[in-house]
Amino acid sequence: MTPGRIVSLVPSLTEALFVLGLGERVVGVTEWCVHPAEGVAPLTKVGGTKNPDVDLIVALSPELVIANREENRRRDVERLEAAGIRVWVTHPRSVRDGIALLGALADLGAPEERRRAVVDSSMVALARAEQEQFERRVRFVCPIWRDPWMVVGDDTYAHDLITLCGGENLFAGVGERRYPRVTLAEIEAASPELILLPDEPYAFGQRDAQQLGALDVPAAHAGRIHLIDGTFVSWYGPRILLAIDTLSGLFAGETTGGQERGRRVCS
Repeated sequence: MTPGRIVSLVPSLTEALFVLGLGERVVGVTEWCVHPAEGVAPLTKVGGTKNPDVDLIVALSPELVIANREENRRRDVERLEAAGIRVWVTHPRSVRDGIALLGALADLGAPEERRRAVVDSSMVALARAEQEQFERRVRFVCPIWRDPWMVVGDDTYAHDLITLCGGENLFAGVGERRYPRVTLAEIEAASPELILLPDEPYAFGQRDAQQLGALDVPAAHAGRIHLIDGTFVSWYGPRILLAIDTLSGLFAGETTGGQERGRRVCS
């Protein structure tokens, strides 16, 4: 049965539903679901991704709740299922997984022109990126948190995306955590050539960039510490196209107006 009433607990997939032309079916979203602004503004807010109001979700009588294994808690999913609500728990761990998920969302009834514009074009961009031959990959570190410092490890969507765009993850395969905890000394010892600082889940800013810029690493010496839109490395959805384009440009060192494309210069 194609669901007519959907509650989305995943910000990136909320945006995807609207871009795919399925926004009219969405009846509830989290407080973190902020795109598209005009689409989500009138919708019922059901709390955060980690603390949704399960009773409010049940009261909305959704035919489907979309969740994510990393972003949402298992106990909330179990409570919803116990209330007789169908829950779709997503868990993409690669760009290809993300595009397949877009296709599965489109199967909920998206117009064919939207499928072509979003899903098919993303697959074309992925195929093009996979065929790219890199003379040498750029060694990178991508923190996602501080105090303690945590970085992107392997077996993650962010790792797959950044590797696809020309990076070599210096903390892939380090320890058992998918997002290893590290120290500044360990980052310095890894000697990254490029550091990405997304603005979510931790809102990295100029002060963090300056602290990392004080390390004795090639990224600091070459001015390749980038404050980036965090959705590029964490939102698997219609932003995949822009993410591939922007990050590929950063790793290739492409410039626009004297600055690397997509870069906010750290001073």
